[in-house]
Amino acid sequence: MFWSAAPAPDSTPRPSSLDEAQRTANDAAGWVEQNWSTWLSNSLRIILIVLIAVAMRHLIRRAITKLIARMNRTAQAVDGTALGSLLVNAERRRQRSEAIGSVLRSVASFLIMGTAALTVLSVLKINLAPLLASAGVAGVAIGFGARNLVTDFLSGVFMILEDQYGVGDTIDAGVASGEVIEVGLRVTKLRGTDGEIWYVRNGEVKRIGNLSQGWATAGVDVQVRSDEDLDRVREVIVRTGEDMQKSEPWSERLWEPVEVLGLNAIYLDSVVIRVSAKTMPGKALGVERELRWRIKRALDAEGIRLVGRPVEPDLETAADPAATVAAPSVLANPTSPQSQATAPIPAPAPVPPGATLGKGISIG
Repeated sequence: MFWSAAPAPDSTPRPSSLDEAQRTANDAAGWVEQNWSTWLSNSLRIILIVLIAVAMRHLIRRAITKLIARMNRTAQAVDGTALGSLLVNAERRRQRSEAIGSVLRSVASFLIMGTAALTVLSVLKINLAPLLASAGVAGVAIGFGARNLVTDFLSGVFMILEDQYGVGDTIDAGVASGEVIEVGLRVTKLRGTDGEIWYVRNGEVKRIGNLSQGWATAGVDVQVRSDEDLDRVREVIVRTGEDMQKSEPWSERLWEPVEVLGLNAIYLDSVVIRVSAKTMPGKALGVERELRWRIKRALDAEGIRLVGRPVEPDLETAADPAATVAAPSVLANPTSPQSQATAPIPAPAPVPPGATLGKGISIG
């Protein structure tokens, strides 16, 4: 008996025919030939966009840096002069210009590179609508979550641009007061009167009282006795102010003559005279102290008595002999009804020897 077996089918794929391979190669070559110009043009456009964006960013940032450097050189040139004392100091100008320059450079870089990126995506035929919508939603979420940070940043930008205060100014920010030692986009540092440093967030500042801009007023109250000659007191104070204005360094700090405004208050034994002077910003406290010192010495030299000084007795006036006599009393007259109505306390009766005083206590 003979066994016959059928040949097994071949599992290996048959190679494509030469014509089919040639046709596929021709299709691929044709597709590349049709699209290579588009690829080349798009690549050149992307490269050109990137180069233009980088060049613009470099030029703009360099121009901003040069502008800030020129502002700093101008501030350093007038620092220490008479004009510089009226203007802001060099450190304040430097910090303000650096902060403004940093903001401008960041904004320029963001706008230029962001525009370049969107242009490149449009060249690649990418639909920007979903991307922009997602970016808008993400920006709203980030802004809502970091609203305090955004508020501090925006407030700092406007404070710097409007030049509300700067380094060296003495301000009252509501939550703290003192001398500004550093101005940032988010936090302002203040040096308090006791030496402490306050870190104030710009978003928390609702009002600013700048004591170092324009001019300041030094006010002094002089309290003298009510029986003093007020015209004479006025002459002494005015003469003292004129002498102070002629001396250094008060000649630069006093911008107007010392003025006696008049009586600020009237009491039974004294009057208060108000003295005022317009001074350089930030120098009012020192002018007030020096003016008090000079007015006190001038009044002492003229013999004008201030309230609180003990009055010396007049030796030429004889003392009143009745000052040491006691006031009369009705009990001193034995015939007065009050004396007769009073009865003397009777003397206690004598106790005989051997008598007992309760509970067996005897007197021997």
